[in-house]
Amino acid sequence: MSNVIELFQKYSKWDETLYHFAANTLKIVLIIIAMYLAVRIGSAVIRKLIEKHQTFRFSLDERKSETLIVVLQSMLRYSVYFVGIISIAGMFGNVGLTMAGIGGVAVGFGSQSLIKDIINGFFILFEDQYTVGDHINIDGKSGIVESIGLRLTRIRDFNGDLHTIPNGSITKVTNHSRGDIRILVDIDISRSADLDRANEVIEALGKRFCSENEDVVECPKVLGIQALKEKGLTIRVTGTTKPQKNAPLEMKLRREIIDTFIKEGIEMPFEPARSLKE
Repeated sequence: MSNVIELFQKYSKWDETLYHFAANTLKIVLIIIAMYLAVRIGSAVIRKLIEKHQTFRFSLDERKSETLIVVLQSMLRYSVYFVGIISIAGMFGNVGLTMAGIGGVAVGFGSQSLIKDIINGFFILFEDQYTVGDHINIDGKSGIVESIGLRLTRIRDFNGDLHTIPNGSITKVTNHSRGDIRILVDIDISRSADLDRANEVIEALGKRFCSENEDVVECPKVLGIQALKEKGLTIRVTGTTKPQKNAPLEMKLRREIIDTFIKEGIEMPFEPARSLKE
């Protein structure tokens, strides 16, 4: 009889263990699902609110709004993950809480750089040093800002490489997307060419170029003679464009000047067989 009682108690304890294991597993799954839903729904709400109200203390354009959305979504994810991990650890009683506490202390010792990254990230955002879509230089890396998070800034250079830079290490930033950008074209003409005629042609071309390209802010005009060379003179032409439009417009202007010189018979140090457009 005693053997039967012992066997019953043994199986009862086993069933109780299985019950607790199944219950804890279900709770963990529910917590993970709740974390996933909180991040997804919260991120959607943040985006909707920012896009609906694009003015807080200052005006937010599309790029600033996108930057703020990314930062707030990062904050939401970190907060949800932290609460979720603590909740799961609490299910394992004192042992889980003790391990979580030890892990928290360990993280605390190594979190100085993390805190520095986060604080600097906020200053970057609210001081409006740069936003998503800006062309910037950081620590010798140049490219377009793809994202700004709480910890990291990601820029993609013009070779397609993605550079990930901790915000805490950013000390100097050069932003090429603020204000009008100068375009500069140096064009050579032969010494025997009519300099006054060349200047008139460039001035007329500059006005037409300005009217045909809406991204031009200040019409290109002749600045003067930039250099004296053995076979000719270098004329410098300058103007201004909207941010990030200077490179293609500069190349377009150079091509149109050469084509116009060929058409007008203004001699250059080289003798092209035909127009660049042909």
